[in-house]
This record gives sequence, structure tokens and C-alpha cells, in this order.
Amino acid sequence: GVVHMATIDLIVLGILKKEPMSAYDIQKLVEYRKISKWVKISTPSIYKKAIQLEEKGLIRGEIVKEGKMPEKAIYSLTEAEFERLMFEISAKPINIFLDFNAVIVNLDSLPIEKQKSCIAEIQENVSVLKSYLEDNIREKENTPSIPETGMAVLRQQYVLVEAIQEWISSLNII
Repeated sequence: GVVHMATIDLIVLGILKKEPMSAYDIQKLVEYRKISKWVKISTPSIYKKAIQLEEKGLIRGEIVKEGKMPEKAIYSLTEAEFERLMFEISAKPINIFLDFNAVIVNLDSLPIEKQKSCIAEIQENVSVLKSYLEDNIREKENTPSIPETGMAVLRQQYVLVEAIQEWISSLNII
């Protein structure tokens, strides 16, 4: 049967593809790399995810005990599974969900002044994201250890932000 794969699965598997680690370390890495800014993923769900992936046989957990530390499972995965998932997710239709669209579709139910305030809020949030991306890109552009594919995602987000800014100014509300 086809296992329905979420992006969180692929993120977890991609991390394990590089090196075996515990659910805690995966969670720390996801937080450190701020992956939840680009991909729908909640860090608490990583524990549950690891257990699920092991139950499905997609990853192997090995119980390790080090000194006085409590024992923990170190997870690893098989090459074939990772490649299958890469192709499965590449082949999916693309959805771009933007939470603020729920506001946009309901704008005309507000008086014009309040519509303007809502748009101004969204504009402000887009600007915040834009400057976050600018700083991030500037910071990482000269770091050789950052993979080009990681930079590509930052630039993609930057292009989207610029397009959204342009789109907002084309709304005839402001």
C-alpha cells in the first residue's frame, strides 16, 4: 500500500540520511536550522514521527546506553526508502497556503478603514519576513559550509516575499 508521506517525514528522513541520531537531536537540529519557517513541521511532533516511521519500517531504532545517561533510541534509515520518498513528494501537486488569505477572502465584510488596517498588518508581517530573509541570506552567503540547496530555499522565499509585496500594493484597498 502507498504510505501517505508528509513533508515532516521527509525532513526527518533527510536528517537521518546524513547521520543516525536520536529524536531529541533531530528536534534540536530542526529548531537550530529554523526549518519550521519554510516547512509545515512542529518540533514536538518529531518524537511521535520517529516512532511512527519505525513502526512502518522506514527507519531502524537502536537502543543505546551511555554511562549514567538514560537509554535512548538512535535512528537510522535505508537508502532505498529515502529515494522513493524524494520522488513521491516531487511528484505531488503544489499547494501554496498563506494563512493571511483567510483574511483577504473576507475583507469586503469589513468597513474600508478596517480593511486598510488588516492589509497594513499583513504588509508589516511581510516586511518583517523580508528583512529576516535578507539578514539570513547575507549571513550565509559567505559561509562555505551552507549547502547551495539551502541557499536556494532562502532565495525562493525571498522571491515569494517580493511578489507578495507587489501583489499587496496592487490591491485597490490601500
